[in-house]
Amino acid sequence: MCRRSQAVAAMALSGVRVLELAGLAPAPLCGMILADFGARVVRVDRPSLSPAASDVQGRGKLSLALDLKRPQGAAALRRLCRGADVLIEPFRHGVMEKLGLGPEVLLQENPSLIYARLTGFGQTGKYAKSAGHDINYLALSGVLSKLGRKDENPYAPVNLLADFAGGGVMCALGIVIALYERATSGRGQIIDASMVEGVAYLSSFLWKSQNVGIWSRPRGENLLDGGAPFYEIYRTSDGKFMAVGALEPQFYAQLIKGLGLDSNELPIQNSFSDWPEMKKKFASIFAQKTQAEWCSIFDGTDACVTPVLSFDDVASHQHNKQRSSFIKNDQGEISPRPAPLLSRTPAVPSCKRDPFIGEHTEEILLENGFTKQEIAKLHSDKIIGFGKPKANL
Repeated sequence: MCRRSQAVAAMALSGVRVLELAGLAPAPLCGMILADFGARVVRVDRPSLSPAASDVQGRGKLSLALDLKRPQGAAALRRLCRGADVLIEPFRHGVMEKLGLGPEVLLQENPSLIYARLTGFGQTGKYAKSAGHDINYLALSGVLSKLGRKDENPYAPVNLLADFAGGGVMCALGIVIALYERATSGRGQIIDASMVEGVAYLSSFLWKSQNVGIWSRPRGENLLDGGAPFYEIYRTSDGKFMAVGALEPQFYAQLIKGLGLDSNELPIQNSFSDWPEMKKKFASIFAQKTQAEWCSIFDGTDACVTPVLSFDDVASHQHNKQRSSFIKNDQGEISPRPAPLLSRTPAVPSCKRDPFIGEHTEEILLENGFTKQEIAKLHSDKIIGFGKPKANL
């Protein structure tokens, strides 16, 4: 399932022209999502970086090496933005304005441009100009306070929630929404994508379920945060793990049956005071068989028990193989297939390697009306860079 020449025209975002200013993880994911679904995404890189440097989320993108800190480089980007549909910029508040590339400038020259600003704290507020990372945005959103085991400090689940979900995915959603609105109005707009607010929005269920008893107990003692024995991860005899999510009574009954227990001899499912002892009992039983043995017991049932798969195993699991949920590029690297799956216009991701920095500089500038003489002058002035892959000898 690889790109793509004939498939591009059929993809949902075909014809959308995106400029992505190179940055850290969230913005590259946002650009990759758009590229996977058919947009033509040009990543604007710094010429000073090694041509082989990679953001690891460059799939399907082109690379233009351009020094935005030099007036000629900023002027070149302004020209490129006149023909673009979307600009993704990941810098702290005020950086683009200092370069003369703020939205008031670019939208005046291209009123239909969608100017997406993806930052941790947003464009306004006390922390707008402050540095931060996923763990800080997660903390300020309130979500971090809900994550963690009983009697332990809160912990952040790597940098998936604020950086990628609250940042990259939410920004991509905002861009698609703005593109949809532009089809009616013909006008672009500014997207202020704050990772704090993005991850807070993702946690809407937590906020809206506070009064229904799901989160009424201290952290780590609730239904979905590791408190319940039937919503937990258990180690198997071969050092692997099984994930249990048997919340509903009918699913819990199948869990109990699969564990070889008699429900008549156990406390009722939602007896909070018995949960700690039940977790110990379940853990003792799961430790008696291998992961494969437990899969043979629970596969095909509604006990909501599944293996915890490693990255090495996930692509070969029967369910994932049947859905082609993971793809391999021409370097042999495995990664997840774009989601969700559309019936008529599915994403057809590129299976080529990620671009070298500056690999497509000349091609992109020529397409946007720059003459060969202008390109040569920009190169001699070290405003642009040409990254070429080394020949395999």
